[in-house]
Amino acid sequence: MDFVRVIPCLDMKGGRVVKGVHFVDLVDAADPVEAATAYSEGGADEVAFLDITATVEKRRTMFDVLERVAKVVNVPLTVGGGIKSLEDVEQALASGATCVSISSAAFRDPEMVKGAVAEVGSQKIMVAIDADENDALPSKREVYIDGGRTATGKDAVEFAKEMAGLGVGQLLPTSKRADGTKDGYDLVLTRGIADATGLPVIASGGAGKLEHFYEAVAEGHAQAVLAASVFHFGEFTIRQVKQYLRARKLSVRM
Repeated sequence: MDFVRVIPCLDMKGGRVVKGVHFVDLVDAADPVEAATAYSEGGADEVAFLDITATVEKRRTMFDVLERVAKVVNVPLTVGGGIKSLEDVEQALASGATCVSISSAAFRDPEMVKGAVAEVGSQKIMVAIDADENDALPSKREVYIDGGRTATGKDAVEFAKEMAGLGVGQLLPTSKRADGTKDGYDLVLTRGIADATGLPVIASGGAGKLEHFYEAVAEGHAQAVLAASVFHFGEFTIRQVKQYLRARKLSVRM
């Protein structure tokens, strides 16, 4: 691992950055172009642009907004939400994304994921896995789709292994239980997927204290940490997170 990546996330709804708790109760947080500019200039290693209601609203990603965001960032840009075909993947990349995150469609149509990897390469394809607790499953984590609204009965770690087998470049597990709570990442979920697949994993959902970012790497075996509300509402800056990680002897890019 060269360095721990710190990734601010723009959760999008109706053309605005929003943030909620447990994937619901969304509140307005920022203008996406203004936020992306600030994060790009503020030390972000990457920026994530996730159109969180696209799948439920049965529409495609807001590619027009993505294009505006892509013009102002000088770091890698990941886009997700509403990506359900190879055409969507290609348009996302043409709109300025450097990596495309596939979530619900990866569960419903894994062959599409396989085709996307073959078409554009593994490093440009990520699978996002929303999960919640289910003690009846081997990993005790169950895959949810449709923006966390639909339980699948599928074990999250098993699903992650299947996606790794299709050749995706990295995985983005997000805890529905931890999302927006600021109680810390779901280390069981993150570590289980990282250890089972050997792929780079981005910890997501629950960051609220500086130590949570460290725990995601040291205990959750993540190679990157993603957060939203603590950055949107000014609780921490990206540089503060990096300074803390460096003080804890982790390698970061300042």
